[in-house]
Amino acid sequence: MNRISTPAVLLAALLAGCNQSTSGGGMGPAQKAGKAVDDAGAKVQSAVQDQVVKADAAAERARDKAKEAAAEASRNLDHVTAKVGEKVEKAGEKMQEAAR
Repeated sequence: MNRISTPAVLLAALLAGCNQSTSGGGMGPAQKAGKAVDDAGAKVQSAVQDQVVKADAAAERARDKAKEAAAEASRNLDHVTAKVGEKVEKAGEKMQEAAR
């Protein structure tokens, strides 16, 4: 009888170890691991989304600055073109006076 009761006790102990613990909210080890993986994935996704939002904002600011720089360059070019036109006109007048 001692021979039969030893395997029965071992089997009972093994089965008791496979039961879900009540301290984990009724979740077994695999469920706890799965939840940990899901939670980690959610944190990574949130962090990535935050970085995407920041990158979009930085790109928008860069586009705005590029537009401003292009507009300023255009104004400067117009100003320089007008100055060059004035100089060419004065040079033409001097050439006409020298030819008289």
